[in-house]
Amino acid sequence: MLHINDHYLKLSAGYLFPEIARRVSAFAQENPALAPRILRCGIGDVTEPLPQACIDAMHRAVDDLATRERFRGYGPPTGHDFLRRAIAEGDFRSRGIQVSDDEIFVSDGSKPDASAFLEILGTGNRIAITDPVYPVYCDTNVMQGNTGAALEGGGYAGITYLPCTPENAFDPAPPSDPADVVYLCSPNNPTGATLSRHSLERWVDWANAHRALICFDAAYEAFVRHPDVPRSIFEIQGARTCAVEFRSFSKSGGFTGVRCGYTVVPADLHGVARDGTRVPLHRLWSRRWATCSNGVSWPVQCAAAALYSGEGRAQSRALTDFYLGNAAVLRAACERLGLAVYGGIDAPYVWVRCPAGLSSWDAFDLLLREAQVVITPGAGFGRCGEGFLRISAFNSRTNVEEVARRLSALTARHAGAHA
Repeated sequence: MLHINDHYLKLSAGYLFPEIARRVSAFAQENPALAPRILRCGIGDVTEPLPQACIDAMHRAVDDLATRERFRGYGPPTGHDFLRRAIAEGDFRSRGIQVSDDEIFVSDGSKPDASAFLEILGTGNRIAITDPVYPVYCDTNVMQGNTGAALEGGGYAGITYLPCTPENAFDPAPPSDPADVVYLCSPNNPTGATLSRHSLERWVDWANAHRALICFDAAYEAFVRHPDVPRSIFEIQGARTCAVEFRSFSKSGGFTGVRCGYTVVPADLHGVARDGTRVPLHRLWSRRWATCSNGVSWPVQCAAAALYSGEGRAQSRALTDFYLGNAAVLRAACERLGLAVYGGIDAPYVWVRCPAGLSSWDAFDLLLREAQVVITPGAGFGRCGEGFLRISAFNSRTNVEEVARRLSALTARHAGAHA
């Protein structure tokens, strides 16, 4: 008899973004005349073309595949040396951070890496997750069997939730309850908040003292503009013995449809086997890739390496500057409406408190129905996300300015109705 992974049955609902897509699709079918007006500021998908340096590199790589002399087949499962070297040098060593080439593991993105990393960790680790949080961290631990059943009102038994609220500046303290793995994301998805150097030092000290692992998601580090905001956890002394870092080219290079990212696993990082033996996680992660992957495609790796050229760096910076400009437009629009607004400064997401009396899904439905604007309801990110909306800056400037105009018009209509 075929058995399934019963842990999947504990998942409380559909994944957040397919549920948003379902509601938008239903609205469009019921209101065909309004469907062309729908503007999407929900899922964090990029809209602008790839940097020209990447396009040129991909064309050259495709030409390589057209000739016997330059043809490429299977590559190293952990990434070609030229890309691992470009990453380690460009993102770390040039900034005074100790990371070697072989500590870089190239993949098809940080989302699958955050999930796959659980494959080398034992079932039953105690998990701590910030709330609100990117749903992947929570759901993949449910699938792995590291949680209990779904709780009424959201969340899962067995997970330690770390509330991130305006009252603590979205910067939670390390847990008092025992935890083996903690997930941190800075710049944060969904709140757009960043963790200070002092905060990360506190986390690193806690993790080393408790022999815990920090899974640090730095997918949005390219949006950091303030020099006092750390862009990597490995800027913090002691992080090499307690942390891994997930990164992505999805937003910095526009690679959401190209798919490339990487994980940093230091050689100094160890876990403990059931018999008490200390085991390097670098060795296990290397073995996992050798067994489960034939690597990222040749054209994609060539395109990723091009981001580290002089032209690629300038074009990537222009791309992230553009989206930060969108975030500034959205922030200003929400502030003019008198709403409490967070994020959108060193991050491409604006976190907005819902108008009084509206839940986050109520606000989602209202904006879709009356303004044809799609945002992400904060409740989809956890209990502490209830009462907030996430607005994505990934769109054209024309669309973002139109969203700002519609928000203002909607507010004016509702104010007039209650006058």
